[in-house]
Amino acid sequence: MVTSPIQQPTAVLPSASGDLRALGRALAIAGPRWRERLLTDLDPVRRGFTEHVRVTEGAGGHYADLVRAAPRLDRGVRLLVGEHAAISAALAALQHAVRLPGVSAAEVRARTRDLLRALDRHRRHGADLLWEAYQADLGGED
Repeated sequence: MVTSPIQQPTAVLPSASGDLRALGRALAIAGPRWRERLLTDLDPVRRGFTEHVRVTEGAGGHYADLVRAAPRLDRGVRLLVGEHAAISAALAALQHAVRLPGVSAAEVRARTRDLLRALDRHRRHGADLLWEAYQADLGGED
């Protein structure tokens, strides 16, 4: 069990506020203003993810605290940071695609599903890393 305190991140991914559920509903693209609705639903997800990255990355971020307390988690943290870059790029690409009238609704749906899967996978990876930080048995006790 890790004996040094590891501060649990307070900033969670946007799903906690229901923003991803709204984005998921956007997969039922219909009507003349679907692009505007999707952009509206996407904006809080983008803002929430940007905030998540801000509080987790960098020298003063939660990930740095985690690695200082449990250096064995460095590889997992680096993987999460890499996911941040990929998810940020996917968010930007989706916003760009929605704004282009030549991009079909089917392609936008596929990009939205891919983004939702990437966010869910990132949430699970982060939860797994925190579980490992708090629950790993490092031995030393009888």
